[in-house]
Amino acid sequence: MLQVDSVVDLAYERIRELVLAGDIAPGARLAQVELAERLGISRTPVREALRRLSAEGLVDSHPNRGFWVAELSLDAVLRRLEVRLLLEPGIARLAAERRSERHLSELERAITREEKARTGSAAHDASREFHFVLARATGNEEHVRILDSLWLVEVGRRLLSRRATEVEWQGADVSEHREIAQAVADRRGDDAAHLMEAHVRAAVQHWEEKR
Repeated sequence: MLQVDSVVDLAYERIRELVLAGDIAPGARLAQVELAERLGISRTPVREALRRLSAEGLVDSHPNRGFWVAELSLDAVLRRLEVRLLLEPGIARLAAERRSERHLSELERAITREEKARTGSAAHDASREFHFVLARATGNEEHVRILDSLWLVEVGRRLLSRRATEVEWQGADVSEHREIAQAVADRRGDDAAHLMEAHVRAAVQHWEEKR
């Protein structure tokens, strides 16, 4: 028999998939009874899963009214980027102090993948992996967990597919990643942090102009 935590995890993953895939439209009400029946479980793990998704910003919670799928608007993306602007320079600094040769190799592979990418999704996935290698290089999985909650794969792909239509974007992103990787390789923590701050700030400025 599955433990309660396991059922909650399963409910969380399945509802998250439905939301991100668009099977449940933005703004739609998430009826707990219907979801429980759809997933073949009780309402309790569904409710706990919805609370977790609410904490991530994927679901809006209204006291005494229930849960709705969040709109995931550009404003929401910018709020997440604002947090990344505070978080990722610190990650880059720690990565420069703690990285291994394996991490450097993984950074180079991610950069090469992005450089050779021919679709927006491929460029996005390689770019995202670069940032996550840095987070793993800190040796603190909490950084990875927080970054994962801020940078949703499906949302990122949709946004980057729009930005990738700008011819200069991909080359600039690759170039900035190479500079950060070099600073990390040289253990220049302050430089890595400053370069990362400029890198994320450029994304913030880009999407602010699109609002």
